[in-house]
Amino acid sequence: MPFIRASLFITSIILVLILVAFVMLLLFFLPLKHRYAIGSLWAKFVIWWLKITHNIDYKIIGLKTMPATACVIMSNHQSTWETLVFQLIFPQQVWVLKRELLWIPIFGWGLALTSPIVINRSNKLQAIKTLTKQGTAKLKRGLWVVVFPEGTRQGRQVGHYQSGGAMIAKSANAAIIPVYHNAGKYWAKRQFIKKPGTIDLVIGKPIDPSDKTAKQLSKEVEQWARQQEEKYNTQ
Repeated sequence: MPFIRASLFITSIILVLILVAFVMLLLFFLPLKHRYAIGSLWAKFVIWWLKITHNIDYKIIGLKTMPATACVIMSNHQSTWETLVFQLIFPQQVWVLKRELLWIPIFGWGLALTSPIVINRSNKLQAIKTLTKQGTAKLKRGLWVVVFPEGTRQGRQVGHYQSGGAMIAKSANAAIIPVYHNAGKYWAKRQFIKKPGTIDLVIGKPIDPSDKTAKQLSKEVEQWARQQEEKYNTQ
């Protein structure tokens, strides 16, 4: 039965993804906010369908701490789940992506229409320049910027946080919103059959980047995430 549910889940989300991406491509001429709204329909479907097929729900702690102005979201990265649910929780956002994701047929083309910050990770110096310049520009347009400072999906332990997200925040003088979740307990990296349960997503208080270096800010957010890990990532 778990295999059947998992098969139904993955088949359905792929079909809906193709449909949504195709619609986005047809309506490429629309303003960004409308393209983003169309693309986010897939995220809403996946989160809803995940609850129906796998009984995976989530709860949010700290939602009232979010400011009204655009911020840099720095989150741990355990699963595909957080890339989707953030679209339901936070205002219109852009993501920092490796350029290879845009090469995926249909999915990547639709992703490109959401105006992401695309970096070439093989050229670290150029990637940092692109990250800072484009991230600052997005924030000034009122778009929230999502950064996964671990660089790639980890296991259930918080990895080392890189400084890119903090550099954007300092450049734009924008607050950092630390986020932690334990989605890997239920939907882990490359996990086909998922476990039922309730994911905890914690939103920390905004961090003012003014009086600290990017390295200090990243360390502060990483330490905060490790504290949440001790609390919410127990068996």
